[in-house]
Amino acid sequence: MDQLEKAAPARVWAKGGDRPVLALHCSLAHSGAWAGLAEALNGVTTTAIDLPGHGRAPDWDGASDIHGLATELAAAWAERLGQGQPIDLMGHSFGGTVALRLAIERPDLVRSLTLFEPVYFVAAKLAGDPTYPPFDISHALIAERIAEGKSRLAVEEFLVDWGGGERFEDLPERMQAYILQRIPLVVAQNPVLLDDSPQLLAPGRLEGLRCPILMVEGSNSPPIISAIYRALAPRLPQLRRHVEPGAGHMVMITHAQPLAPVVQAHLEAC
Repeated sequence: MDQLEKAAPARVWAKGGDRPVLALHCSLAHSGAWAGLAEALNGVTTTAIDLPGHGRAPDWDGASDIHGLATELAAAWAERLGQGQPIDLMGHSFGGTVALRLAIERPDLVRSLTLFEPVYFVAAKLAGDPTYPPFDISHALIAERIAEGKSRLAVEEFLVDWGGGERFEDLPERMQAYILQRIPLVVAQNPVLLDDSPQLLAPGRLEGLRCPILMVEGSNSPPIISAIYRALAPRLPQLRRHVEPGAGHMVMITHAQPLAPVVQAHLEAC
């Protein structure tokens, strides 16, 4: 195992083709979250990596820019997989924002984007969307719970909007422990997701993206997700939207089978 594989361990699903797809998971998850969707695709080889502090990756140091580090590691994997050619990139939630950032900062590496509910909340804030203030209140409360050492309460409240529909107490004990340990990673992303520290929304940056983009959301997701789409859509030249009926924020896990043909068609059109 080399240094890149140690920093961002990977799982691979080879489904009848050498075309590389790089997949980036959400907060509190790991690379295995892509299993259902990756297994349902054809003609591609999907590599999903564990982002900093998640899965088998090293623990986050508590101080560095976790979003920037995730982007650097994703870029290194994209370079390795593409071997001088752009690749297809997928990301969910936090991973979706990393994928978007990578496409903006390194367009030479990205052939297409598939974004599942990218939580770039600041886009809705800057657009003045009415869904942002209530989101901001609830998100700030999560941060307060964590700061007060009330991690379990923070997780329980976080999962109401951002989980897969299950209650925390109903999750397996191993999963509970995994999530409790990593809940601080959610607020570690705030400088990027709430304040746009890498300036992804600066004039011309989104407009400069020339790769085809599919943005997927669940019909039952928090209202802030549609607000993010409304803010980004006018600025992305090749954007297509898909709303999956009956799905929530964990759409790419809970609805992997009905989503697979949608993603497959997007990849084949690129």
